[in-house]
Amino acid sequence: MEESRFKNCFNTNHLILTEGAVGQRIEHAFSIRPDADIMYASLIYDSAGRDALTSIYCSYLKVAEDYKLPILLLTNTRRANKERVLRSKYRDKNMMKDYAAFLGELSSKYVCETFIGGMMGCRGDAYSGIEGLNTDEAIEYHSWQMDMFDLEAIDFLFAGIMPALPEALGMAKVMEKSKLPYIISLMINGNGTLLDGSTIHDAILKIDASTELNPLCYMTNCVHPAILREALSQKENRTELVKKRFWGIQANAINLSPEELDNSKTLKTTTAKELAEEFLLLHRSFPLKIYGGCCGTDDSHIIEIAKALQ
Repeated sequence: MEESRFKNCFNTNHLILTEGAVGQRIEHAFSIRPDADIMYASLIYDSAGRDALTSIYCSYLKVAEDYKLPILLLTNTRRANKERVLRSKYRDKNMMKDYAAFLGELSSKYVCETFIGGMMGCRGDAYSGIEGLNTDEAIEYHSWQMDMFDLEAIDFLFAGIMPALPEALGMAKVMEKSKLPYIISLMINGNGTLLDGSTIHDAILKIDASTELNPLCYMTNCVHPAILREALSQKENRTELVKKRFWGIQANAINLSPEELDNSKTLKTTTAKELAEEFLLLHRSFPLKIYGGCCGTDDSHIIEIAKALQ
């Protein structure tokens, strides 16, 4: 099979950007509340939401263009699984297809190399692992959402904030059926484990051994760089396997637990330069490839990350 454009980019670039925060900026900068069921996925059908999304994504595309770096944009469909979509008022929409088309239209106006990822997520709470699925349940549950993507309109699939190995494995088995490159992003603790106690090493080992088409790579999101540095420093994760297969982070701006960030009424952040310094510390010990932002970040943080790591 011919190597995909995204896989070729991944293999030939030492630095790839991802977007910074989207949903959090929607709430704090634009005062738009997410849908109770599917969160931010439905904003593409609302004029104010669409305008806000356009402003946010274009701010990240401009950074990539200014610094001549490739960038990954993700459909904000992590919570748009079958259960939530079918009980929402958007049950007759295909937001997976429509969101990818929206990102494709935006990115066509920029010359930077852009790759669109179809994002999926765990069934339950990514920050606690509650209501997680076993592997067989995950295969059945997540197949519906993957089938809603137009595979011709996306470059890869992305499993975001996966807190437990059994469901992450089921997700990988679903995603490999697409034949597209896919990334498994793990929810991790500073002690070097997923929330179910599996080490990063063991998670990679199990998923790679259980799939015919392995994930393109593994990464984490919604954690601070210092937490990832601590996690990768654990003896169980200082292995050649982790070194060869773990390649990225979408980082929170401030070193707080997911619970502290998730329940906060105010925006928790730090300066872009402070976060960039944390990225440099991480990169010196564990040189990754995919870097971007999550809670508390905006385009100013992505600019400083690009400047520091380029």
